Amino acid sequence: MIIDSSQLNQFENRYRAILINSLAGIKQAFLIGTKSLDGNSNVAIFNSLVHIGANPPLWGFICRPDTVQRDTLRNILETGQYTLNMIHKDHSENAHQTSAKYPSNVSEFEACGFTERIIEPFTAPFVEEAPIKIGMKFEEKINIAINGTLLIIGSIQYIELDEQWLSDDGFIDVAKANTLTCAGLDAYYENKFLHRLSYAKPEKWPSNI
Repeated sequence: MIIDSSQLNQFENRYRAILINSLAGIKQAFLIGTKSLDGNSNVAIFNSLVHIGANPPLWGFICRPDTVQRDTLRNILETGQYTLNMIHKDHSENAHQTSAKYPSNVSEFEACGFTERIIEPFTAPFVEEAPIKIGMKFEEKINIAINGTLLIIGSIQYIELDEQWLSDDGFIDVAKANTLTCAGLDAYYENKFLHRLSYAKPEKWPSNI
């Protein structure tokens, strides 16, 4: 089967969105926790996180155009703080429900069955049930002109995880934490570790480490 650009343009909007989203493959699912200036907590699922760099430790995520209510985006820009919370595989339905368009004064923590946790000095809430919790400081917003989306870049300020998932060389095995992954907007998967391979060199084939 071959799908070219002319066919893509002819697809019904929803069909095309599902096709292109799922084509990107399986990605780590995260809950982003924020709090507004007037104290309203918000938590929402995202799967567009990307590693930007390790020194300084930067991660980014894609946010849709701010042409409608975007509580997560507004709260990050106004407060400069947010949390990234990996999702346990048993909480897929709760996490998915956070994508519903609740009013700004309704906490998705309460509506979707998650427990809010504050860890000082952060005012943005963490998800208590998250096996891995990451505190973020907003650093930069990059406007993507071609479609109006935004790349939000933040620096990692805090990491909480079980030390049994951390190897001596710094590798974190998120599969051991039973974290949730997803494809597209509605398909969820479990993580499964395959292997780690040695640093690639032209004169040597990789081996298991």
